[in-house]
Amino acid sequence: MLSINQLPQYGLALDAEDAVHVDLEAARQVEQLLRHCPAYRTTPLHSLPRLAAELGLRGILVKDESTRLGLGSFKALGGAYAVIRTVIVEASRALKRQIEPKNLLDAPVRSIAASLTFACATDGNHGKSVAAGARMLGARAVIFVHQGVSAERVDAIKALGAEVRRVVGTYDDSVAEAARACSANGWAAISDTSWPGYTTVPRWVAQGYTAMVREVCNELRDPPTHVFVQAGVGGLAAAVLGHLALTLERRPRFVIVEPERAACLHASSLAGHRVAIAPAEPTVMSMLECYEPSLVAWSVIAKLADAFLTVSESDGIRAMRQFARPVQGDTPIVAGESGGAGLAGLLSVVANRVDRQALGLDRESVVLLFNTEGATDDSVYRSLLGIGPDEVRSCIRAGISSKKDHAGSVDQ
Repeated sequence: MLSINQLPQYGLALDAEDAVHVDLEAARQVEQLLRHCPAYRTTPLHSLPRLAAELGLRGILVKDESTRLGLGSFKALGGAYAVIRTVIVEASRALKRQIEPKNLLDAPVRSIAASLTFACATDGNHGKSVAAGARMLGARAVIFVHQGVSAERVDAIKALGAEVRRVVGTYDDSVAEAARACSANGWAAISDTSWPGYTTVPRWVAQGYTAMVREVCNELRDPPTHVFVQAGVGGLAAAVLGHLALTLERRPRFVIVEPERAACLHASSLAGHRVAIAPAEPTVMSMLECYEPSLVAWSVIAKLADAFLTVSESDGIRAMRQFARPVQGDTPIVAGESGGAGLAGLLSVVANRVDRQALGLDRESVVLLFNTEGATDDSVYRSLLGIGPDEVRSCIRAGISSKKDHAGSVDQ
């Protein structure tokens, strides 16, 4: 379902506190920290010209986060960045001098980091980022996961040295339990969602994502006319919309994409204000299974999103399949269940004449998408597509993109 933004705040300027965390200077601050990370590499920006032609568009660009910092998701940028910012603040206070990124591995700073415990709730990817940031600085991490998070994703977090605690219920229940534990134990909460009284750290998390958006801007020859970006609580979407709106000369049309089963931003847009929705049947797009928008993300999205779009379970799987087995000549992409949601939204809209016209998608349109994750659980990926991510990667290495070169019953 497509809904055009009719909110009263639509089109208003961003609040100063929101803008300062997603503008050009904010992205440069993140880039400065990333230079100290040996694993940092710019992720690919793929062009899919043949799919674009098939859909009657001028171009489709995909920022591929499936290899980000070895963690397989854009989330690697946000949680770890917020951990680092927290350590800098705590060390500067304790040492009574301003700590710079170059000082992070100094013995006095590491001693302070070692005294800290970082905690968060996660569906998988954010927790890996927080755990990796804590391990890099010698701190402790405790990650809360709900009962729907797979064992493979839990093992990936444990492999980064974190303690994992299971919580009965949904993602929102794990958020509440993480917040309670942080309050009771004096731990530092690194949440990617926000609520009244807790806004600074989630803004840092979103700021971390601006490095990804900046990489896109550095490669663009022509700005996109449309951006389809998936959302859970909205942190990524806020970073993408905010940074592009503030830095591009011509603002694209922004479309927020959510699973039908967890569309809290879409529901908020229809209600006219931020709302929580009741948990429903789990969505295969598990990293987007959130039932209440982040307070600070909603502040940005309500003003900048042009439309809100929901996609079905079959739409999400179809997009994964389209990425894995592209139109001949386009690059194969390994997209996890949530990674393909933006493409799912685009495919849904172009198949609907009314929606397509409402968004002004035509043969001059260039659409920017984000593959936000790779195959974070190989067994789930194979069960959905009938092909393993390694087989898709082998085709990427070989430069193969024809459907006939992929094994498995992907089209069934």
